[in-house]
Amino acid sequence: MTLEDLGYNDKLEKLRNENNLTEFEIGRVISEHKERYIVKTEKGEFEAEITGNLRFSAKCRKDFPAVGDWVAITIHDSDFAIIHNVLPRFSVISRQDIDKFGEIQIIATNIDYAFLVQAADRDFKINSTLST
Repeated sequence: MTLEDLGYNDKLEKLRNENNLTEFEIGRVISEHKERYIVKTEKGEFEAEITGNLRFSAKCRKDFPAVGDWVAITIHDSDFAIIHNVLPRFSVISRQDIDKFGEIQIIATNIDYAFLVQAADRDFKINSTLST
């Protein structure tokens, strides 16, 4: 598997160079579990955590990695890595966070196409969560 198979392209490589991240491995976040991530690279899948610096500098939840993000990592073990930086996002699918008023919950990032499915056996209301 190559990074190109995961969606890596020349635009991302340019961002990597502009942000001085050439010394790091590049991977894509494929799963998120609270503050633990699964990152896929050319070398395989790694469980990963963010650095303390990234955690400290984050102003809100959207500053943390999300599924679909390209991240700069350092591989420390055969199955563990540290996330040092998140490359800029091209697109975001998000919604209002249910638990925290005014906060955004990121569902996925860097998505080119989305396919939405709605069950036909129920009433469909676009604002069903807001209706009384």
